[in-house]
Amino acid sequence: MAHISLYRRFRPSTFDEMVRQEHVVRVLKNQIEQNTAGHAYLFCGPRGTGKTSVARIFARAVNCEHPVNGSPCGKCAVCRAIADGSLDVTEIDAASNNGVNEMRDLREKVQYPPVTGRYKVYIIDEVHMLTDSAFNALLKTLEEPPAHAIFILATTEPHKIPATILSRCMRLDFKLIPAEDLEKHLASVLEAIGKEYEPEAVSAIARAGAGSDRDMLSIAETCIAYDEKLTYSAVTAALGAADFKTTSKLAEAMLHGDMPTALYHTEIILSEGKAVGVLVRDLMELLSEITVTMTCQNAQKLLALPKDLFGRVKEIADGADGRAVLRATELLSKTETEMRFASSPRILLETAIMRIAMPETELSAEALHVRLNELERRLAGTPMPLAEAYAEPVSEAPAPAKKQKKEELPSETNYDEPPPLEEEPVFDDPFEQQEQPKSVSPRREEKPAPVAEPVGGERPTAEVAFGKFMRTLRKTSRNGVLFTMCTDLVPFYEGDVLVLVTDVETIARSLNREEHRKIMADTFALVGVTAFEVRQNKPREKSADAVGELKKNFSKYSVEVK
Repeated sequence: MAHISLYRRFRPSTFDEMVRQEHVVRVLKNQIEQNTAGHAYLFCGPRGTGKTSVARIFARAVNCEHPVNGSPCGKCAVCRAIADGSLDVTEIDAASNNGVNEMRDLREKVQYPPVTGRYKVYIIDEVHMLTDSAFNALLKTLEEPPAHAIFILATTEPHKIPATILSRCMRLDFKLIPAEDLEKHLASVLEAIGKEYEPEAVSAIARAGAGSDRDMLSIAETCIAYDEKLTYSAVTAALGAADFKTTSKLAEAMLHGDMPTALYHTEIILSEGKAVGVLVRDLMELLSEITVTMTCQNAQKLLALPKDLFGRVKEIADGADGRAVLRATELLSKTETEMRFASSPRILLETAIMRIAMPETELSAEALHVRLNELERRLAGTPMPLAEAYAEPVSEAPAPAKKQKKEELPSETNYDEPPPLEEEPVFDDPFEQQEQPKSVSPRREEKPAPVAEPVGGERPTAEVAFGKFMRTLRKTSRNGVLFTMCTDLVPFYEGDVLVLVTDVETIARSLNREEHRKIMADTFALVGVTAFEVRQNKPREKSADAVGELKKNFSKYSVEVK
């Protein structure tokens, strides 16, 4: 016996066997039971959702002598005749019979009465492929057909059908089938054919079907032939998907800004012969899984991945930033669209990966948010004691004197303005944020250069010591408010004590608080200052006789006090 494909072998023969589409089935069953069938129907919806199957069931049901719950019984003479190929049910493929002559021929034949049943049913598939002349030839017949004729038009693109045709049909829209229902249907098919399977493999095939039952069964037939047991690894291999381990490393490198690693894994995947389009779809699917893991508590149940694969997805999701995932998905989606017109899709993909991994190359608000969040993640993810984090590295040879002098600052440096930032400060309170620079050039985490010791044992000037303090504070402290307040200080030595003065009483009082003073003491220790003090400048004493002083200074003018 010749092999029959799964989607033909398990095509539903009654309304009860349909996978979902309850809203369509209910309308048709009620019309059959009440004997109120219409003369023209329009079945529209995505491919593989059951339009032709429902049309065939309806064609047999309206002619059945003893319908059961609105479905054909399959036992009466009419049902058997239609199953054997009766002339009462005619299927026309409008994709290949789209001319006006075919529609004129149909208009002539529709006048003849049915042979065995009560109705002659014409199923016109892909009706949107008809030409304008063919639609015009069909229009009059469709408007006033014989009493024994029923037309069922099926299409995936109803917007291409003329309004004059649409207005003469009862429209029924088919919907995509949920993945859960596809999984149940596929599991029943596999059990019927005696095929062992893993639940994760069934879920993967159902997701690949993308809401289409026919597409799912076609994919399943390919995967079944791959190995004796239907496993998740067999499904991914049969579908030609890239290795999950390598793809996950590529996605993780992209989201963390590691461009060399991302391009390296891209080269590995493409060198194995994987198509660029397949890699883009795999990356987008993985980013979708990461998004679900980041936002849903029952992500493992929703994704239905094997435990080890879900663990890897969760690991990436825990270390990723939501804005970075969203930005990467948008760029890859745009790349997939542009690939249709690109002469070199690989270069287009590598460019997209570089843009994802280097948000600093873009000036958009999304890229800036990604850079800020990545900086916060790195600072929060590598906690260590302040002194240990910025201790001078041990080296065998001392640094040359010329390099030490390079660290010193001229004494006339103005510290009213903060030194230029290498990284954007992160503020504790969003309501205390200061104006941020227009352009920021993020750098990778680097330890600050070791503080240069004074040459010849001389103590550095107050300005130099304070300048080193400000640079170290900027790199070690995440308190942007403290850094901003310190920029208002003016330094000078009073014996061995480095005195920092300000004219603002609020700044002096805040800097002398215990939490701020501790951070300043730890930072000063790194630059070799052991004693410091924060003071407020004393206000000028008011003149005892201000009026007399005015009269003295302006003797030529009369000064009158009111």
